[in-house]
Amino acid sequence: MIRQVVTDVLLALAVLTVAASAIGLVVMPDAYSRLHYVTPAAVVAPVLVALGIFVAEGLDENTGETVLALVFMIAAAPFLSHATIRAIRVREAGDWRGHPPGEDTGNQPGNQPGNQPGNQPGNQPGNQPGDQRSDDDATAKGPQ
Repeated sequence: MIRQVVTDVLLALAVLTVAASAIGLVVMPDAYSRLHYVTPAAVVAPVLVALGIFVAEGLDENTGETVLALVFMIAAAPFLSHATIRAIRVREAGDWRGHPPGEDTGNQPGNQPGNQPGNQPGNQPGNQPGDQRSDDDATAKGPQ
């Protein structure tokens, strides 16, 4: 009798969690805010359902399978959230880094990682126009 009541309470909490998440999805203004309300439905509700199964069944093969599925769901949740946010960003901005569509910043000189303003390819640090070359530089690069 007690097992059934505890199981029913855990499953009712799972249903309430999903219902509250659904209300939050409807109320929030943008996709970024809505994604916060998906997390309880994707993580908390399955934990409550797994606990309900554990209380109802005890240690059983079904409980083991449920726990295994729960572990995979909890492990995948952050990756799915990140991929969803990235897809939203690509749809809105054209690029996940926030560049507008059609703006190609990767092929412009000076936009490679590590380059500073005025440090164009061929002008490496310590080899700026007007800098004196050492003898090692002269032999490695040849005459200018």
